[in-house]
Amino acid sequence: MSQPPVLISEDGIQARVADLAAQISADYEDKGDIVLIGVLKGAFIFLSDLSRRMTIPRTIEFIAVSSYATGSISSGAVRLVMDVRGNIENRHVLIVEDIVDTGHTLKYLIGILESHRPASIRTCALLRKAESAEVDVPIDYVGFDIGDEWVVGYGLDFAEHDRTLPYLGIVDPEV
Repeated sequence: MSQPPVLISEDGIQARVADLAAQISADYEDKGDIVLIGVLKGAFIFLSDLSRRMTIPRTIEFIAVSSYATGSISSGAVRLVMDVRGNIENRHVLIVEDIVDTGHTLKYLIGILESHRPASIRTCALLRKAESAEVDVPIDYVGFDIGDEWVVGYGLDFAEHDRTLPYLGIVDPEV
């Protein structure tokens, strides 16, 4: 199987992740311990690299949701697969997402996490498809804006393939 063409190189990703980590660390410098909540499965590599480059106290939690029943078309309905396990009440939360497309998943996540009564909720996404947005949802930290391509690598997959590529590549889901 051939490798997908490169959209964003490994070096480009790492440089942007370092910038985001520095910005987040500066913004949360006086907030105490924050909770990074990684959205499984796609954000796990991004979350790992981002967390390792941060200079502030932090803990890590995970949450899992599903909006893709099968294939490449979102079902539009988001469902919670796994909630956070730790207590986030009165703590500053940063949701770490791999990609924000329509915005429905991130909006749903914010609603779920608000029910845990955190001190604040902010969002960070490696990728944003601004042209695909269907709902207005705040993204406080954005790695890259991209077009309407299907992207794999660096945690993102197509049918569980290409998730471990060190770069972001483009695939045609119709092939």
